[in-house]
Amino acid sequence: MKKLITILFFTLYMGASHAEFNFGVSGALTQIDASGSEIEGGETNTKSVSNVVVIPSLFAEFGVTDRITIGVDYVPMTADVSDKTYTRNDIETSVTDTATTSSTSRSQKASAELSDHMTVYADVMINDEVFVKFGGVQVELETKDSLGTGSKYGDETVNGYLIGVGTKKDVDFFGKFIKLEVIYTDYDDISITSSVARTGVTTNNKITADLDTTQFKVSYAF
Repeated sequence: MKKLITILFFTLYMGASHAEFNFGVSGALTQIDASGSEIEGGETNTKSVSNVVVIPSLFAEFGVTDRITIGVDYVPMTADVSDKTYTRNDIETSVTDTATTSSTSRSQKASAELSDHMTVYADVMINDEVFVKFGGVQVELETKDSLGTGSKYGDETVNGYLIGVGTKKDVDFFGKFIKLEVIYTDYDDISITSSVARTGVTTNNKITADLDTTQFKVSYAF
């Protein structure tokens, strides 16, 4: 998708000889909400987490018409899905061949972060100052697990879509304009199967998750 976004952006830019090209920086107060479940040897554990972070980004855009602007936004940093690492201690009980009961304590630590977030979007003006926004996103979800069961999860490329509304005003001092936006992003459902099965269990564990964000975003064009 990153290659497609780059090709789309520059193709449209080269085709719009009278387009006004702008670039700038953004800062977004972002609430990340995630819910998920892990199926482990027939047992299902569920969890919902959230985190509020300030996310900076860079953008470049141009006006296709007086009312329609096409742009690309890139986040050059990572963001934690949750504000902490979650730890769970499991006690497994088993019976040996001598009929002696034994128990094993396993520590499970899990966290995840988002990186390489890229958006291609369109702003459509509905009057001189107010616009609606829609677009597509892609982000890398990186798992940060330390599981006593021996299970290992890989990373995942996640796509999604966004919708939003905002206001755009010209500025008289250094710069071209400022935008204030409220944006909702819904990411595709995530499904990751562990590459290593839990000891004594033939079926690999599986994680499913749902992720979305809500942002209040300020953008400034130079």
